[in-house]
Amino acid sequence: AICLTIIWKTSSFMALIILAGLQTIPRSLYEAADVDGAGKIRQFFEITLPLLKPAIIVALIFRTITALQTFDIPYMMTGGGPGTSTATLAMYIHQNTVSFLDLGYGSALAMVMFALSMVVTVIYLRAIRTKD
Repeated sequence: AICLTIIWKTSSFMALIILAGLQTIPRSLYEAADVDGAGKIRQFFEITLPLLKPAIIVALIFRTITALQTFDIPYMMTGGGPGTSTATLAMYIHQNTVSFLDLGYGSALAMVMFALSMVVTVIYLRAIRTKD
């Protein structure tokens, strides 16, 4: 239920990023491919996907960072339970910082979350740079 809710919440933003990427592809490329005899499937794999890759990477970066920092939906739906089976890193940070008033440990955990987000972003950006 949590996964479906998060997908419903974020799918519109991801679709907006992909739509923006699609609108940057010049129509003349598809017209030239039609003249050359390329079918729709070939146009998709040879024109659309390569030119849409930066938008897909941006959407992937945003979604990954959002997934790492997810707090609101699992907290409101389950409170992290049963037990701690649906607890996220953000919920653990909140618990240590607000509930236990351990500000130092909570701040350190927040820095770990930040570092993890940066590492994932760098990996995505290097993956797109090395293939181009």
